[in-house]
Amino acid sequence: MALHYDMIALDVDGTLLTDAHQLTEETRAAVREAAKLGAEIVLCTGRGPINTLPVLEELGLSGTIITHNGAATVDAARKAVLHQYDLLPDELQRFIAYCREGGHHFDINTAFELMTESIGPSAEAMYSQFNVKPILGPFGSPLPQGLVKFTVFGTQDVMDEVENAWNSWSHGLNHIRSGDFFIDVQHPLASKSSALKQLADLRGVDPSRVMAIGNYYNDVGMLTFAGLGVAVANSPEAVKAAANVITSSNEENGVAQALRGYAWS
Repeated sequence: MALHYDMIALDVDGTLLTDAHQLTEETRAAVREAAKLGAEIVLCTGRGPINTLPVLEELGLSGTIITHNGAATVDAARKAVLHQYDLLPDELQRFIAYCREGGHHFDINTAFELMTESIGPSAEAMYSQFNVKPILGPFGSPLPQGLVKFTVFGTQDVMDEVENAWNSWSHGLNHIRSGDFFIDVQHPLASKSSALKQLADLRGVDPSRVMAIGNYYNDVGMLTFAGLGVAVANSPEAVKAAANVITSSNEENGVAQALRGYAWS
């Protein structure tokens, strides 16, 4: 068989995993087949390394993972940060004040830690679903160093309101919708596409030999960077429009279908 792509970037939630955050055997087998043929599999996710590494291990793979929407690139075997985009703590104060005033749940992240001030029932259920154990306690002043991501969580309607409000702000950070219930705030240069490009350059892989599969707005950059950008069927229309091809949904083994249809022959 001939491999058509040397690097394959896979979003995790809503793409690689089902809505119940499960990895199906069909998808696992297809990803492992691509790796066996010589493709470097790179998980590119809004998750942090702590709850991305178990997914990589379930695939039976190791290597490099792009986490926190590109803010931290990590060597999985050594659990070492290869590159990260730090946030200046003072830049976050406006976002923190907004969330405190509005009663919105939020957390702050270093590459390997997630910290929050309080956890209500909905946030507790969300963290459990994503296999995350937050560090709980009041944030000190100044905030911790080495922060890579600030995330606000809530219902879709509330996140729509927050996003609209923040879209009207003038600030030096980047905020992006990473899911129906999440908005992430990061360094303006941090993105899945920039981290993927950096890794491809390091490996000497031309973008034409990169395949990327995703499902949400934070995946658009990597879909357009890759030689073949694939959107799963459960993606919003704007994400589908950015892709070269559409595959089946994450509930229908869309990643497996795309790999078997395009990654090799």
